Amino acid sequence: MTRSVFVRAKDAQTAYLASLEVDARFDELRDIVRTCGRFVELIGFHHEITANLLFLRFSFTTGDASGHNMATLAADALLKHILDTIPGISYGPISGNYCTDKKATAINGILGRGKNVVTELVVPREIVHDRLHTTAAAIAQLNVHKNMIGTLLAGGVRSANAHYANMLLGFYLATGQDAANIVEGSQGVTVAEDRDGDLYFSCTLPNLIVGTVGNGKGLGFVAENLERLGCRAARDPG
Repeated sequence: MTRSVFVRAKDAQTAYLASLEVDARFDELRDIVRTCGRFVELIGFHHEITANLLFLRFSFTTGDASGHNMATLAADALLKHILDTIPGISYGPISGNYCTDKKATAINGILGRGKNVVTELVVPREIVHDRLHTTAAAIAQLNVHKNMIGTLLAGGVRSANAHYANMLLGFYLATGQDAANIVEGSQGVTVAEDRDGDLYFSCTLPNLIVGTVGNGKGLGFVAENLERLGCRAARDPG
């Protein structure tokens, strides 16, 4: 899970010097985050400077929770520590929209947010013919023309798929997730190939935000579905 903050400096040079200072203090910042809870851990960050603004995008592991609140609390502690120990900068908001939360953006597609999932299968040509009433070649060509070229012409952001959001929303509601995360969650790429008549089919979703504990997970039907999925088995968090 990610959360971004930004701080203000008097000029771009000061913002740059502050970014170098933050980079040099990674171990120190990890120790700050460990005081915020048992399950939250800082695993990295990226920064971006625009004019005199320094944006910091922190990445955390959050155990079995999707981790929105954990990441926000940890980012708040990091922001306070950075302001107290690095000169020349002043307070900016706890979320600078460089995270980015519940918005379809390039940075989430490139760096990821939540789980990065790749799924694939090969459908034998007999099933493609008898059940789908088509050929692997036709499906592969349609995928290029519709999902790749059509999305390109539409100005899609890091996506080449028909409608992941439909199935993802159903899954989110059934398992007690934050349904608004289908915005970035529905980014992804569908690949189809003709393999000597068999159909190779793959879906890649770089921003699948899910959790098995936290708000919404105590509802009866949600708990039943999580149990059916094996998500209630005893194992270490994460």
